[in-house]
Amino acid sequence: MTAKPPTAPNTEAAGRWPASPWNGGWYLPAQTLPSPNFGARPEGAQIDLLVLHSISLPPGEYGTGAVQQLFTNRLDWDAHPYYQGIRGVEVSAHFFITREGRVWQFVDCGQRAWHAGASHWRGRGNCNDDSIGIELEGLEGLTFEPAQYAALAQLCADLAAHYPIRHVAGHEHIAPGRKRDPGPGFDWPRLRSALAGQALQWPAATAADV
Repeated sequence: MTAKPPTAPNTEAAGRWPASPWNGGWYLPAQTLPSPNFGARPEGAQIDLLVLHSISLPPGEYGTGAVQQLFTNRLDWDAHPYYQGIRGVEVSAHFFITREGRVWQFVDCGQRAWHAGASHWRGRGNCNDDSIGIELEGLEGLTFEPAQYAALAQLCADLAAHYPIRHVAGHEHIAPGRKRDPGPGFDWPRLRSALAGQALQWPAATAADV
């Protein structure tokens, strides 16, 4: 059974906005599309890591809706030859940011999404247990859009204000040799600069002064 996200309060007409962008583990600015691919976090897990990914389906094609279909187990495996290689896979991330900067949410942040796989970071394994996964629409090695960086920076800041976030890493950092996203086209110094006011730790290769 999927978790039902809350409905954002209708406050715009009255000129009032919620004091917080959160309703529990749901991010009110996001478009919600609940995924069945999640589970409970281990007891005592601290949500202190943000893991950044990139994804596009088919690879290099944007705005197809296939990512949303994949994360909700509704992808037509016969719609493209590439899908045969991932047929039957059940995955999810907490968030997906489109090329236009639109944010989608699939899993309550209090729950464990299935995005990291076999992984290890800051002395701990099984990064799904205590991380939040953010997918950027794109292809590893290629660049991302300004609207995506703006949405990502705001989302990261809001997450850090709501959870004890202390670390940011890419899938390539927590699963080296197995994963390469978001890849060399991702501008880590740009994100680090946008979040300079946050007490965050970054992978050594991305932490050059900006």
